[in-house]
Amino acid sequence: MSFLTRLKDPRPLFMVELRPPRRNVSAQDSMDSWIDLNHAVRRLIEEDIQILLTDNAVGESEEESLFHLMANLGRDADPESIIPMLTCKHAMDYCLRFPVRAAQQGHRSLVVLGGDRHDGVPRCMEHAYLLRGAIRRQQPALGLGGWANPHADAVRQVEYLLADEVSADYYLTQVVSHYDLRGLDAFLEEASRRGLNLPGVFGVFFYRSANPRTLKALQPFFPVPTEELQRDLAPDGPGPEQVCASTIAALRQRGIQRIYVSNLHPARAAHRLAHIRALLENPVSLPGR
Repeated sequence: MSFLTRLKDPRPLFMVELRPPRRNVSAQDSMDSWIDLNHAVRRLIEEDIQILLTDNAVGESEEESLFHLMANLGRDADPESIIPMLTCKHAMDYCLRFPVRAAQQGHRSLVVLGGDRHDGVPRCMEHAYLLRGAIRRQQPALGLGGWANPHADAVRQVEYLLADEVSADYYLTQVVSHYDLRGLDAFLEEASRRGLNLPGVFGVFFYRSANPRTLKALQPFFPVPTEELQRDLAPDGPGPEQVCASTIAALRQRGIQRIYVSNLHPARAAHRLAHIRALLENPVSLPGR
């Protein structure tokens, strides 16, 4: 089943966002990371979980996903369940060759984002929709994903997705948290009011700990509920899997059935996601904000 077809399936959709190894690690660490990633991808796909592979997430230079997927996974791993991500933070020639290579490897969908501006790396195009338009003209059969930010102005975000030039078959959202869903509720209300029917996959961040340095490093990219996380991720708190499950449960209460989980370590991704899904079957309510 292609990813675009799976998006239309009424069953709940789980996706996992995984990160390739950083470029600045040793050869041995890179190899170990790719082994973990390859094992995770194979196991998750077997469980009908789709994979998103990042492109220089949170401003850190990562190894390119396509080359290693072809070299290490081989043809027995279903490429239609793996959706690479591409940002505009590359040379134009690279950005236009990337979707050609992805299609040649059997991928049928690609998420195209502008990319965070915090590291100062320039974009080849100012906005992702411009790059998606160029890719659409070049690869019309390739499914393309866009982006929405529920923490930003809801009216403007929905207008972006409704625009004729959006060149997207679906969209991902920035990660949200059950501790504060006011922005998400405003986005959903505006999307309903304007009749937005583009499928959306909503992001949930897996907080592994409440380490102050880590939480501070994440703050430029999205709102981080620091106080609540320090409470619930304390040694006597409910723990990271329950925190993540509580956010997913809050999304489901709002009718959202397509979700991706970000920041799972590849070596433990399948195990932790199984734990999260089990908690969803036996929910424990955590306090919000």
